[in-house]
Amino acid sequence: MMNSSCKIFDIPYSKLHVSYMLFLLFSIFNLATVWGQDTSNEEVKRVQRAIFINNFAQQVSWPQIDEMDSFKIGVLGPDRTIIDLKSMAQKRKIFGKPVEIIRFQFVKSIKDVQLLYVHNKYNYDINYILSKISGKEILLVTEEYDYNASMINMVNVGTSFEYEINTDRINNEGFVTAPTLKQYAVTSSQKWKGLYKSTEDSLEKVLDQNEEQKEVIKSKEERIKQQEEQIIDQEKVIDTIKEDISERNKWIQKLSTESAIQEKKYEEKLLIEKELEKNIQDQVAFIKTQEESIRISAEEIEKQQEFLKEQNNQIKKQEAILQEKLSEIEDQKKINWSLIALILFVLMCGGFIYKSYLNKKRLNAELAMKNREINEQSLVLESKNKELEQFAYIASHDLQEPLNTISSFIGLISEDYGESFDEVGKESLNFIKDASIRMKNLIDSLLEYSRLGRVREFSDVDVNKVVEELKSDFGNVLERTNAKINSERLPVVKGNKIELRLLIQNLVSNGIKFTGKDVVPEIHIAAIQKETQEQGSSKFWEFSVKDNGIGIPEIHKDRIFAIFQRLHSREEYPGTGIGLAHCKKIIEAHGGEIWLESEEGKGTTFYFTIPE
Repeated sequence: MMNSSCKIFDIPYSKLHVSYMLFLLFSIFNLATVWGQDTSNEEVKRVQRAIFINNFAQQVSWPQIDEMDSFKIGVLGPDRTIIDLKSMAQKRKIFGKPVEIIRFQFVKSIKDVQLLYVHNKYNYDINYILSKISGKEILLVTEEYDYNASMINMVNVGTSFEYEINTDRINNEGFVTAPTLKQYAVTSSQKWKGLYKSTEDSLEKVLDQNEEQKEVIKSKEERIKQQEEQIIDQEKVIDTIKEDISERNKWIQKLSTESAIQEKKYEEKLLIEKELEKNIQDQVAFIKTQEESIRISAEEIEKQQEFLKEQNNQIKKQEAILQEKLSEIEDQKKINWSLIALILFVLMCGGFIYKSYLNKKRLNAELAMKNREINEQSLVLESKNKELEQFAYIASHDLQEPLNTISSFIGLISEDYGESFDEVGKESLNFIKDASIRMKNLIDSLLEYSRLGRVREFSDVDVNKVVEELKSDFGNVLERTNAKINSERLPVVKGNKIELRLLIQNLVSNGIKFTGKDVVPEIHIAAIQKETQEQGSSKFWEFSVKDNGIGIPEIHKDRIFAIFQRLHSREEYPGTGIGLAHCKKIIEAHGGEIWLESEEGKGTTFYFTIPE
């Protein structure tokens, strides 16, 4: 990381480094006789601490060590031990693997390391650390913690270290230790307390020596005053270095301006996306209006058909009457009048039938025209959807590059110059870093949302197996929250397994997350088979996912499935607000519907259907 810093800031950094070192060496030279012994002891302790940590790694068997490209050691907090470990990593390997040293500021950030070191002076809670690294195959090495609180715990004794190991914790993580590690460890709490006592006595002795050394330091102050003139010359060099640093600060300000421009471009792209979404909604509303017109026309055609049937029935009745009249005419010899009446009746019926035929032909032509318009609108809508998905994918993909650049530079500044900032500066860096992470999560969610529904190849999916796999994935969450996931016998449906798994995972995760403080989450999953009552009836499965969470207010039910819609702050309930939008898109891609029933404080039940 030091090489990267030099690469960015070129000559100014090296000048500052050399000048600062010369200044320190010159100032400390006359105090070397007083502090020499203590400095030497401290250097020995630091080197021995790094050696102990490396030896601990060598005396534990690591699963899949042959598949690792490097051995990673993490340091929690602003501990200077990371410098000694990095220096030793350049000279030594562990199990023949190069060693990488990683610093973590927060416990929640710990991941992808084989060994973690933490000192008690930074007040990290040991139980919280153990809960976060449980099951991740991470060996925890601590210093100055209570007896048996960690996996391997060190204590400073004189110029060296003693340690004790917790065999049960190590075995629970799947590690196997070498016999020599147990042989030289402290085996009782009494001996451990004794080591603490001897350390305290040594500390008191050192404090007494420091009081004596203060008198010696006073006698050296006169000589230091004589050296101030030489220091003034060094300050001129430092002023030159400050000017170089000022130039670099201007360069950093330029990067900040470019970041603001990128953010403005992102906002403009969001406005374009909203306009596209509005256009699509208008087109959907227009299609619904056309469908309503077609439905009304179809009802009129059905009425006309019913009327024709009634006319046919009447014609048949008239024909029967006509036969009777003919027989009467033959009997009464009034054939001419009967024929005239029959001809008039037939002409009237024929005219009516012909008029009905013309009306039916006109309605069929209108219906065909409406169908063509609907097909054209469907093609346009499908094209717009494809363009929107392609735009979301390209926008999300292209935004990754500047965002990664921002995150990388924030990491470099925080790691190399974090100690030079005041509390406001450090807090500002953390805000920028958190905002970058949230933006990356939103972009990844948008990219994932654009990919949903593309795969149309459906297969048989056993929902029971999907739920069992989710229970396994939620193992740590269920253990931490005591949550329960109950399910009845679920069916096998046609669909995309990955998308259906994501659907149920989002609903179950929301049920666990959005729960009151003193409430144990309970999730119940069920399914029933139903049949549509419309023309051309078909069967479908109606699934329900019920929880006992905080519920959803009635006023928010209409917008809960919209993309990036949140009802709570990120501090209260973290997340991007896209999970239910994913669910809605997955269900619509499977030809089903999704809705919810909820009551505040009593939980929510989500329903969705999948055609059989």
